[in-house]
Amino acid sequence: MWPGKQIYVVDDDSGFLKGIERLLRARGFEVRSFSSAEEFEAAADPTEASCLILDNHLSGISGVELLSRLKRSGSRIPVVIVTGQGSEATQRAAVAAGCSAYLEKPFSGTVLVDALVEAVGPDFQI
Repeated sequence: MWPGKQIYVVDDDSGFLKGIERLLRARGFEVRSFSSAEEFEAAADPTEASCLILDNHLSGISGVELLSRLKRSGSRIPVVIVTGQGSEATQRAAVAAGCSAYLEKPFSGTVLVDALVEAVGPDFQI
């Protein structure tokens, strides 16, 4: 049902990207990472991934804005928004834009993997 176990990750924090890549690869996922929303828009094909992990506070286009653009374009990729600067307003905006899950950093690897499985659906096998 899903195009594979590829997960896209967009975050401008290189340390976070490396950590998430290691965590997800150790759990059997393929990971492709991007350091900005603009890089993602230029190089990614959302139909090739099972899920997108998207930081909200990016330099340039925000995660919520990228999510809104994806939804307007008809993309159905599940999106997990992550943020290190969470607020109720940010969470409401992310949910209104259509995120599947909203996580505030720091979070455990188990919490992230559980959010991915929930976002993608029960047929997604780890």
